[in-house]
Amino acid sequence: MNKSANYQLTIVVPVYNEEDNIYSLETKLAEYLPSALVPTCVLFVNDGSRDASGDRILEVCTRNPHFFYLNLARNSGLSAAMKAGIDYADSIYVGYMDADLQTTPEDFNLLLKDITHYELVMGIRANRKDSPFKKLQSKIANGFRRAMTHDGVEDTGCPLKVMHTSYAKRIPFFTGMHRFLPALILLQEGRVKQTPVRHFPRVAGVSKYHLWNRLISPFLDCFAYRWMKKRYINYRVGDTNLTA
Repeated sequence: MNKSANYQLTIVVPVYNEEDNIYSLETKLAEYLPSALVPTCVLFVNDGSRDASGDRILEVCTRNPHFFYLNLARNSGLSAAMKAGIDYADSIYVGYMDADLQTTPEDFNLLLKDITHYELVMGIRANRKDSPFKKLQSKIANGFRRAMTHDGVEDTGCPLKVMHTSYAKRIPFFTGMHRFLPALILLQEGRVKQTPVRHFPRVAGVSKYHLWNRLISPFLDCFAYRWMKKRYINYRVGDTNLTA
């Protein structure tokens, strides 16, 4: 049996070359789990890291019974790592956070308060601790995305999210998908709520984002989303005799 089925929430943490953050992640997540509003486990997805991240993930999973891991065979990108985590999660809900600790797992409880009424509850970064240039890039990208998708979301780049796993597994995944989670949930006629969460400066490791993947690539991905939206298949089963 998939061990995540013993929990109500699986927190997926994609990791790529974050060796300096793994032990801090362990501390923060281990401190959070006893206070989580629902039984929760952690699933690290090692996205082909070239540093010691993989070894440290194995180490922290060995000493924490509610920590699990996936090792991708090669570096495949954030969207692929998220998809792998969602594919392997068997809990009712699936959450997501980045490994850079610019958000805190404690704030998952803010999202979980509303998860029974919404298919996606996502954070928006209050008092964002990034450089003015990064904030400007995100503001431009977010504005263009909203105009193209009409998802009404203020801050799709916030890495703190909780979804119903049944909806998450039906998301049509593609490279850059992580920027369109709200729009892709809305395509399924799901409901989305935005909740302010805390944001912190990065204290270890190196950001994987730059001008191309923060600004240029999201513009191109918007056109991929528009193409996919016109051809998206959405259905609901009324009845079946497949299940007992």
